[in-house]
Amino acid sequence: MKKKYIVLISIVVLLVVIRLILPYVLLHYANKSLGEMKGYYGHIEDIDLSLYRGAYIIKSMHMDKIDTVLKKETKFFNSEKIDVSVEWSALFKGSIVAEIVLKSPVLIFTKNKVELEDLQKDSSFFKVLFDDFMPLKVNRFQINNGDIHYADNTTTPRFDLVLKNLNLLALNLTNVTNEKVELPATVTATGSVYKGTLTFNMKMNPMSNQAAFDLNAEVKGTELKLLNNFLKAYGNFDVNKGTFGMYTEMAAKNGKFKGYVKPLITDLDVVGPEDKKDTFFHLTWEAIVGTVAEIFENQKKDQLATKIRIEGNFKNPGTNTGNAVWELLRNAFVHALMPIVDNEINIKSLKKVSAKSK
Repeated sequence: MKKKYIVLISIVVLLVVIRLILPYVLLHYANKSLGEMKGYYGHIEDIDLSLYRGAYIIKSMHMDKIDTVLKKETKFFNSEKIDVSVEWSALFKGSIVAEIVLKSPVLIFTKNKVELEDLQKDSSFFKVLFDDFMPLKVNRFQINNGDIHYADNTTTPRFDLVLKNLNLLALNLTNVTNEKVELPATVTATGSVYKGTLTFNMKMNPMSNQAAFDLNAEVKGTELKLLNNFLKAYGNFDVNKGTFGMYTEMAAKNGKFKGYVKPLITDLDVVGPEDKKDTFFHLTWEAIVGTVAEIFENQKKDQLATKIRIEGNFKNPGTNTGNAVWELLRNAFVHALMPIVDNEINIKSLKKVSAKSK
């Protein structure tokens, strides 16, 4: 009996020691892996374990991009907390999968003179990161109160576009439930865009060999005046007032896709008393921009809009420019486009898409 007690106590002590040491071992491994990633450098402040729910919590993580020429680090990603755990609800369905929750993450896409931004490369980085830190397949992914930036330091003035208060929830990414449904996974998101709102809804099949999804999204109520640095940088003009909205639907299946993008501007004012200090040439350019906008504006609704249809296949995508121009004129002189998602695109509408891009 004495030997049994000694063995039992030894096992308990060993488990306690492992529990105390394991977070430091994981932290060392994680920081070593982040420091060796090609093109990036990252660091984690601390890791906590929660064994009773099969989870670990990454605290204060940041990742920087490293310029391949100047070896200069540029801020790329940081998160206050990342909770990685086993999804217990999936266990009752016979699947061992993971869920990841990011608290207050910030993602920054930066364009610079040395290295053009590669969104595909930056997006694939997260897949590699999650594969390293989570051996299980991720079935549930959540973002709470995140920000996404696009900054350009090569323009005058410099600008930083930002989507704030992003809340995103992706469910059933490994198709644990609804196996017979064509698009079993869902992604929903909301956010704020310069006093406007973003709403995003998508159904998809992440297990399909070819892209298969059905989405709709809208941005509405964005104040254009708050985007003046962006407008000055790329258009060399600013606005005194105006509201921007954009509505879109897209669907894809078997290599084909179909959809539309409908941008809409209301109550636009380019030239006003605020521009009296502008130079003559700048004021002339803004007057031209304002006049063109006025010509193509729907006077009754005081809005400028068009509807750009996109249809074809992923090997030869194309946009019907003629149709976009026609919609612009039709909106100006016939009737205003309604500022809503039209609910005319879904995965069933792809049956009408020809093999060639229209």
